[in-house]
Amino acid sequence: MNKQIVLLALTVALSGCSWVKVTKEGETVRLMPSADDVSSCKQLGTTTTKVLSKVLLKRNEETVAAELATLARNQAAKMGGDTVAPISEIVEGERTFGIYQCVQP
Repeated sequence: MNKQIVLLALTVALSGCSWVKVTKEGETVRLMPSADDVSSCKQLGTTTTKVLSKVLLKRNEETVAAELATLARNQAAKMGGDTVAPISEIVEGERTFGIYQCVQP
């Protein structure tokens, strides 16, 4: 019984934790709320990011969304982009982002 309580408490605590960290390069990439906000930018491509949406229990939606955005920012930096915007909804811990160049080099 005590093991079950400890396991449940640990699961609840970890469901809100974020393990995804933004890279130094990813820190320079902006996250826009939607693709409508980058209509004047050049689209470089897309990236689909994925994280666990469930660790025994469903994870906090805001944490999952933040981790997906962080992964997209990191990938955009590798592709030479300076902005990302979601182009899909989150489905089972997966989301697609557009990668854009908005600031002229």
